[in-house]
Amino acid sequence: MSVVSSLHERYAEVRGRVEEAARRSGRRPDQVILVAVTKYAEIDQIKSLVEMGHRDLGENQVQQLTQRAAMIQEYLDRLRVLKGTIERHTGDEGPGGLIGEVHAPDEVRWHMIGHMQRNKVRRALEVCRLIHSVDSLKIAEEIQATGLARDRVYEVLVQVDCSGESTKYGCPAPAAIPLAEQIGTMANVRLRGLMTMAPHVEDPEEVRPVFARCRELLAEMHRLGVCDERCNILSMGMTTDFEVAIEEGANIVRVGSAIFGGDA
Repeated sequence: MSVVSSLHERYAEVRGRVEEAARRSGRRPDQVILVAVTKYAEIDQIKSLVEMGHRDLGENQVQQLTQRAAMIQEYLDRLRVLKGTIERHTGDEGPGGLIGEVHAPDEVRWHMIGHMQRNKVRRALEVCRLIHSVDSLKIAEEIQATGLARDRVYEVLVQVDCSGESTKYGCPAPAAIPLAEQIGTMANVRLRGLMTMAPHVEDPEEVRPVFARCRELLAEMHRLGVCDERCNILSMGMTTDFEVAIEEGANIVRVGSAIFGGDA
């Protein structure tokens, strides 16, 4: 079995599991965004996934994020030029197996899902569509300063430690609402929701309360008027527990190894 075909199968399986979990939670499958975490993926695997039409990619480290974003954008640009050349000469997209079977989008959406140091925020914002890991006021302030300088508004999630694990990044749950209130005063930062990470356990049912707590926290923010209707994202769930996370309200899940294999 080739690497590409096994990637196709793993991706199809994950998408199917996401769709089934969405239906169990009473939502349409297209209401849940699958972010493919590329931390340990090979660049050819990422290209293959993009060729299948996948748009949302996530990275944990800023340096790897910017490098891979540049490589994938260059690849998409080459595909676009090739497709245009074939269409001009043949009037169609060309024979299957060249361009006809490639469904790559014009652009991909990069998500920064890992902890950031303040001095790396500006680099991440050059390529990211959504920052999942705002866990302190200083990071939010750096995003605001960058947005002000570039005359842009950046969308972010507050990362919350809903499990109480000292090894997890994220602001403590009681501090999430005050942090959200402070972000709400920033003209160039738009709060879109919350992100959390659950402990690694064998039985994903054990971490269901972690995801439920995050969902309840977002609901409480709405009740208090801390955020508006655009603040509606719950980024929860990874390879080992994304189905439970979706059942508890996640509309973004971050999956690596179940798609790319190994430790991705």
